[in-house]
Amino acid sequence: MINFRKGSKNEFSKLPADAGFDDRTEIIRRHLAEVFGSKNLSFLIGSGCSSYMHDSHEFGIPTMGPLAGEFQATLHGIPSLPSSGAFVTIEQRDALKDRLGIDLMHNDFQKNLERMMEVLMTAQQFCKTSSKPEFQEALETVDAVIAGVKKFILQKCTDGCFAHGDEKVVTLYRRFYQSLATRSRGLAPPWVFTTNYDLFNERAMDRSGIPYSNGFAGTIERRFNPSTYRRALAEQLDISSKRWAAVDGYVHFCKLHGSVNWTEEETGLFPIRESAEKLDPAKDRVMIYPTPSKQAASFGSPYSDMFREFQRQIVQDQSVLFVMGFSFGDEHINNIIFQGLTLPSFRLIAFLNPDDAYNPVTKELAALGDPRISFIWGNDEGTGKKAHYFDSIVQDLVPTSADQKEEQAIEKVFKKLLSKQQGGENGEG
Repeated sequence: MINFRKGSKNEFSKLPADAGFDDRTEIIRRHLAEVFGSKNLSFLIGSGCSSYMHDSHEFGIPTMGPLAGEFQATLHGIPSLPSSGAFVTIEQRDALKDRLGIDLMHNDFQKNLERMMEVLMTAQQFCKTSSKPEFQEALETVDAVIAGVKKFILQKCTDGCFAHGDEKVVTLYRRFYQSLATRSRGLAPPWVFTTNYDLFNERAMDRSGIPYSNGFAGTIERRFNPSTYRRALAEQLDISSKRWAAVDGYVHFCKLHGSVNWTEEETGLFPIRESAEKLDPAKDRVMIYPTPSKQAASFGSPYSDMFREFQRQIVQDQSVLFVMGFSFGDEHINNIIFQGLTLPSFRLIAFLNPDDAYNPVTKELAALGDPRISFIWGNDEGTGKKAHYFDSIVQDLVPTSADQKEEQAIEKVFKKLLSKQQGGENGEG
């Protein structure tokens, strides 16, 4: 069942017991349309928005649990398995266990890549500080394994069905950004923050002709310069009187944990560079990998600049934050959200199950019964759609722009005509 809870209040309590999916989503859509008109609107997009479900299978970029499972498959050393031994060799795996007692195939790591990285980085630090020759030799193995895990994550974020013609995830993002066009003229541009490294957001905005700032300036050599977030995009209305107006649909975009196309140069006032070309897989990227040191890493540039923007936006007057595909697993991000909740005008709308026994943060938020905090989650038995999944959010819940309504109407007509045509052909046969 689809659920919508605002504080401790069930927003569907007045619906009849037999109310269906459309009745419930219509209530959510009307509420979100009102919220989209807020003075300061922000979105936090997590890894759950980089994939979609089809026939019980996940496509796109796996979330953390499945990602860890796929990495485990590469450790078995079975030639028939894809990528077996490509990131961490059997020799490295065995040497790590023999020299340091670290079993990469331990149950603790089966669904938690971050826990594995925590153990590896602790071992790395221990070996670095030890003067014993055996630990210096082990350090080479630890370094190689950490590099292998990073290489695996980078490959999963850059190579997959989405890199070979599958447009489904990018199409979802395009619909999401087109929905932002429902905001009234004159409102401040929305901010989109993401912990993802992939390029789905950028491709979606580029293909939809949506102007945006992502902290980079330049053309041939695009370098990170946080001052670009303070700039506005305007169009001249009247040449004679020099009248200007802000361009509609403008978006501020921040990648809080870095990106697969960011590298660091050794020279220049702004050393972080964004590339549109295919980069060498061996070249280091400016990315905060899933490790326990994520919070410490966020204190350095360019991350500190983007987290400053995140904090600045959250504490704005009448600020609303949508949380999608993010399960409150990053303490440094949670702290900023909690800071926003100290302000009376702040509102939080999270697409996840507040009663998840494995997520203590959401349980604590739900226990507050705060009407400023809303949760939307659950699945429809008839359609199989899950309200907290990105495809359902953009297709069924967020407001629809006039252009999207036209596209959807045309799409329905084509589907109906195609169905009739196929029916006729089947009849003739």
